[in-house]
Amino acid sequence: MNEEMFRALRSDIRAGLDVTSAIGNRELAAFIERIILGRDNLQFLTAKEKHELVKKLFDSFRGLDILQPLVDNPAITEIMINSHEEIFVEEDGMIRRLPLAFESRSRLEDIIQTVVSGVDRVVNESSPIVDARLQDGSRVNIVLPPAALRGPAMTIRKFPETPMTMAELVKREALSQEAAELLQILVAAKYNIFISGGTGSGKTTFLNALSQFIPPQERVITIEDSAELQIITVPNLVSLETRNANTEGRGEITIRDLIRTSLRMRPNRIVVGEVRGAECLDMLQAMNTGHDGSLSTGHSNSAHDMVSRLETMVLSAAELPVAVVRQQIGSAIDIFVHLSRLRDRSRRVMEICEVNGLRNGEVELNPLYEFQETGERDGRVQGSLAPCGNPLLHTGKLRMAGIRDYALLRFSAASRKSEEVVS
Repeated sequence: MNEEMFRALRSDIRAGLDVTSAIGNRELAAFIERIILGRDNLQFLTAKEKHELVKKLFDSFRGLDILQPLVDNPAITEIMINSHEEIFVEEDGMIRRLPLAFESRSRLEDIIQTVVSGVDRVVNESSPIVDARLQDGSRVNIVLPPAALRGPAMTIRKFPETPMTMAELVKREALSQEAAELLQILVAAKYNIFISGGTGSGKTTFLNALSQFIPPQERVITIEDSAELQIITVPNLVSLETRNANTEGRGEITIRDLIRTSLRMRPNRIVVGEVRGAECLDMLQAMNTGHDGSLSTGHSNSAHDMVSRLETMVLSAAELPVAVVRQQIGSAIDIFVHLSRLRDRSRRVMEICEVNGLRNGEVELNPLYEFQETGERDGRVQGSLAPCGNPLLHTGKLRMAGIRDYALLRFSAASRKSEEVVS
């Protein structure tokens, strides 16, 4: 069936729905099926083709039209709509253009309004940029004209139905078993951990995996622009989400607002999905006021670069001396984990660094693990996350948590030795 015939058929079905628009999904599917089976000009279709046509028509009314099969495909991780005539997807790390297009620009606009209204958000010419999510938790970014020059643009970042575990990340060689065990202990001991990396490096996936090490008896507050974290091991969980201002410029709820509110909700830990600006100051203050074990992510090219970006973000919130800002960072964050997406499209942990306070007015990092590349084979980067040989210097939280784990013996022993040398 060509596109013209499909549009005519859908138009006929829509006309028939004018008087029965309140029917449910099951009744709508049955209504579409009756029309298809009753059309003489569709008898040439096989039973399988008719079934697919019913689903395609149903998706055009209640789903996301031509995007619905892409959303349902677990192999596709990203859907990029550059205009109503141009759709790209990322599958198995490869980006390719699809021979698909919306029937018109207005049809794409209808889908966009369906998405944003489902999460009580607004996007229009006066407010052309919005973050939203689909019912399955997929993250959606939308940009409308005049900000988007070629027409409405929408990007959908999909996530697996069940969050990836640290064991699966080890199996995929994203990090070593030894490093994973160390991180598990550090999360349990309530070290404040910050995950850095570039776009698409797997920060949210890694944050989800880390969160599975949080003891189930704790109370956790998550704060995000659009809710996408999948923390399934903590029963006492509150998920908070920002809100854009309405058409009158009122009602905006920012990450800063949510961080401040969360402090009154008796959290054991606060998880901020991503810090991009002034809210960084509130996050650091929360970490410095008894909310140990907090987790967050941010964009950067390395762990050292993330320190500089945090400084910039804090300074955008308040006019503070740089020395004070660095002191805040040095005392708030315990561990940096930096991720990268390599040239073979694999996502790897590149660095795990301990924050060792200030030295000569700069935040000093103590490298614990670094990715060592050994070459390339069959198009895949070879290498592993290797220990740097430096001890874990700050073990006070381990002692407070009563943790005596064999995986940490060489760290704590080396730490005591270094302390003896210093003394």
